[in-house]
Amino acid sequence: MPGHINAALAAYPELARNGRTPTLYTGTEVGFSSLCTTREIVYRFLDDVIGEVAALSPGPYFHIGGDEAAATPEAEYRPFIARVQELVGRHGKRMVGWEEIAAAALVPSSIVQYWNTRGRNADLVRMAALQGSQVILSPASRTYLDMQYGPDCPLGLHWAGYVEVQDAYDWDPYAVVPGLPPKSILGVEAPLWTETVQCMADIEFMAFPRLAGHAEIGWSSPEGRSWPAYRRRLAMHGERWQALGVNFYRSPQVAWP
Repeated sequence: MPGHINAALAAYPELARNGRTPTLYTGTEVGFSSLCTTREIVYRFLDDVIGEVAALSPGPYFHIGGDEAAATPEAEYRPFIARVQELVGRHGKRMVGWEEIAAAALVPSSIVQYWNTRGRNADLVRMAALQGSQVILSPASRTYLDMQYGPDCPLGLHWAGYVEVQDAYDWDPYAVVPGLPPKSILGVEAPLWTETVQCMADIEFMAFPRLAGHAEIGWSSPEGRSWPAYRRRLAMHGERWQALGVNFYRSPQVAWP
C-alpha cells in the first residue's frame, strides 16, 4: 500500500480513487494502482486488515510495502505513510516499508528496507536513520533471489543484473548506503519474488546456494570473510543438499564434490 493494490480495488471499488472496479490484472507491471488516501473508508479498511494480519503473526514487524506508488500523488503519499504508521503501531507492530517510505516523517520504531542498487533514495534513507529509524539492506543486484544466475538460467529476471553465487556473497552491507551509521543497520534480507517461480523445486533452485551466503553475511562478522574461503566451505554443503533432495543450482563457480 498505497500502490500494488489492484486486487483489493477489484474487490472493494470504494477504496479506489475513481470509486470504480478496475480491470482484473494478471501481469507484472507496477505503479498504476492506488488507494484513495483521502477517504476515511480506506483507513477503516486498513485498520481491519492490519489488525487481522497482526493477530496472526507472532513477530514484531508489519511490512506495508510503500514502494512504486506512482499513481499516488506525492502530496498524499507522505501523510498516508504517517497515518498507516500509527495504525500499525496501535496493533502492536513495528512498521516496515520499502525505501520510498523514508520520504515521510517516521517514528524511530519504523524500519526502512533499502532495495535500490543505483543510489536513488539513499539520501532519504540516511535522513530516516538520523531520525532513529533502522534499515534493512536488500540491494537487488546482490540479494534478490529472483534474479537470474546468468543469461542461460531458465528461471528469474535480470532487471537488476545477473546474480551469480559470488555476486550474492562478495559484498559489504556497510558500503551499500555510504554514510549510513552501522548502528542503524538492522540486518539484511534476500527477497524471492515469484513471477517465474511455480513450485517448491523452483524456489529451491533460486534460493540455493545463494541463501547460504546471505545467511553468513547477515549473521557473521565481516572480518576474515573472503570468497575463496567461502566457496570451499560452500562446496561441502552440496552433498548435504543432495541427500536432502534440495534442487540447488550447481554453480560453475563452486567445485562441488
